[in-house]
Amino acid sequence: MEEEVMHFPAVSRVAVCGGTHGNELSGVYLVRECLKTAKKAEDDGLVSVLAVMSNPRAVQQCRRYTETDLNRCFTQATLNGPVSDRTPYEIIRSQELNSLLGPKGTPRAVDLVCDLHNTTANMGLCLIAYSDSDWISLHIFRYLQRQMSDTPVRYIHFDLPSKEAFSLDSVGKHGFAIEVGPQPHGVMRSNIYTTMKLAVQHILDWVRLFNSGAVFEGDLVEVYSMVKNIDYPRDCETLNITAAIHPKLQDQDFYLLSPSDPMFQTFSGETLRYKGNEPLYPFFINECAYYEKGIALSLARRRCVKIPAIQMQTGIELQDNGSTSVSE
Repeated sequence: MEEEVMHFPAVSRVAVCGGTHGNELSGVYLVRECLKTAKKAEDDGLVSVLAVMSNPRAVQQCRRYTETDLNRCFTQATLNGPVSDRTPYEIIRSQELNSLLGPKGTPRAVDLVCDLHNTTANMGLCLIAYSDSDWISLHIFRYLQRQMSDTPVRYIHFDLPSKEAFSLDSVGKHGFAIEVGPQPHGVMRSNIYTTMKLAVQHILDWVRLFNSGAVFEGDLVEVYSMVKNIDYPRDCETLNITAAIHPKLQDQDFYLLSPSDPMFQTFSGETLRYKGNEPLYPFFINECAYYEKGIALSLARRRCVKIPAIQMQTGIELQDNGSTSVSE
């Protein structure tokens, strides 16, 4: 039986954003290289690419942010809220970016936002998205896996059933963060930069193939769906942490963590073990930027998702519910 093909509009406008966190330098320098070319927007007839330095003030200071985390500022309430001379810079900047790339949730929003990040965790190359049924993003992920077979490429799904997505990539019709590590903040590593650059090139290649009418066959892909975050053990009075990631867990991102496995080692030398009821996959292990957020690591379930065959629509209209119907 021939596989049914789902049709989607062309991915005509792509935004490649770096410096959302000003000390994550691979994306900063990749966008700078893009901006050295003659125009901010590059249009080859198949896709228009816009390179954006998301948080120029934080980039200038080589800091994650100047007043508040820009990548938490893209809810509708923040984007449409009032501003004054006391409003944090990043909130003002989020509204500027929403005007440039959105508005969020409207037909005028760019088709795809790729937001470039680095992590200090040993995570390889990850796409992080809020949907496990965005077939455009999942096909891009599958394409990256095939094109970058020497690099671990994974897809992380952040399920937000009762909360609105708050990050920059949510402004586009489709979007994801590209997280590449390990790389210390404020540091450039050529291998990490090269991995990110190749990923962006392959993403744009996929978009051009899609926009030229290529059919992408259905497949099964592995998705890591986040379950919960784990904080460091803390002193109940001072709230200071009392343990570090256990040596047997450090750098073991995406290796299965089973109940009773070592998780933390206290500063007095005691081993604290994972007390969960089920084996889960850790990631963002000992991420430097998450100390302030009270996160020592995140845990996910791994599962398979069936992605359908897709092709750019031609003479097909999308109904309001996202299904397709053929025009007479």
